[in-house]
Amino acid sequence: MMPVALTIAGFDPSGGAGVVADVKTFTAFGCFATAAVTSLTFQNTTGVFGATHETAATVRAQVSPVIEDFHVAGVKMGMLPTREVILEVARLLRETNLREASPVVDPVVRSTSGFDLIDDDALAALKSELLPLAALVTPNIPEAERLTGLSIETEDDMRRAALLLREMGARAVLVKGGHLTGDAVDVLDDAGEVRLFRTPRIETDATHGTGCTLAAAITACLARGMNLADAVGAAKHFVTEAIRQSPQLGRGFSPVNHNLRVRFDERDGIMIGEE
Repeated sequence: MMPVALTIAGFDPSGGAGVVADVKTFTAFGCFATAAVTSLTFQNTTGVFGATHETAATVRAQVSPVIEDFHVAGVKMGMLPTREVILEVARLLRETNLREASPVVDPVVRSTSGFDLIDDDALAALKSELLPLAALVTPNIPEAERLTGLSIETEDDMRRAALLLREMGARAVLVKGGHLTGDAVDVLDDAGEVRLFRTPRIETDATHGTGCTLAAAITACLARGMNLADAVGAAKHFVTEAIRQSPQLGRGFSPVNHNLRVRFDERDGIMIGEE
């Protein structure tokens, strides 16, 4: 049976990030994609120009019919713009079977172009209410710094940030090192077992939506029954190829190429090719 994956995140009309990117990524990994919109953002590859947020009630009204009708095998949370929305999503996780769907929290606090997407009040709610419900949290360096208060300049700093976030309640933490120099290194702390995922850095401006895409790919892999380390490795491989084969669209930070298809092989892992 095709696994169902749900994204609860913001809408990017340019298609590179948010629920559109998540849906395309879920599809690439062979999942049936469902989505609930938390915010209508006004953006393109050059920047974010504003947003109109959903209420807690409208977010619940979107999610409830989906989980009443489908068995959701994987759930990913992206942009949760207000304290009220974060508290409502946390209630949904506690009150429904979504908690069993290995929730992946991508703590989107700032866009690639530098636009702040949530305020300090919402960030505090995310830390106190949502992180303890997460199977995995996937911050990049600036997000990890804002969540922990640490200054992150080295791999050891990334390890310390991952540990601190896990101490806040998350079962596992993936700190993404794309903002550092050298190889692209991500640090996974899974209940105290630390593993590094290292790939050569690709010099590119095709970075719009990379964080959304990575978290969605991990969610899809978990929905398909993969263990966390393998899911992270497969997702990182997908994002690397999606960057490498970027369509180079727009006048700013190009989106990645979501039009890749993943084939699963028990012996060789995942194989990625054009649609």
